[in-house]
Amino acid sequence: MEELTPYGIRTGAVAPGFIDTPILREMRPEVLEGALQAVPLRRPGKPSEIFQAVKFILECDYFTGRCVDVDGGIRS
Repeated sequence: MEELTPYGIRTGAVAPGFIDTPILREMRPEVLEGALQAVPLRRPGKPSEIFQAVKFILECDYFTGRCVDVDGGIRS
């Protein structure tokens, strides 16, 4: 979204991975374990870790037009 930058509008996005939420807690344990095998950190993320990424985007005036992956290192 670089086209908005001249107007003083910064953009940013967060791409979360598996985050410890009620939906994730409802998964069958074996399914969740299988999903977490793809995560190098071998654990779900915390909602507070998503908050930290959003906070960074909001507070860093030099950040724009990018996405912050908060996914424990998952690579496709």
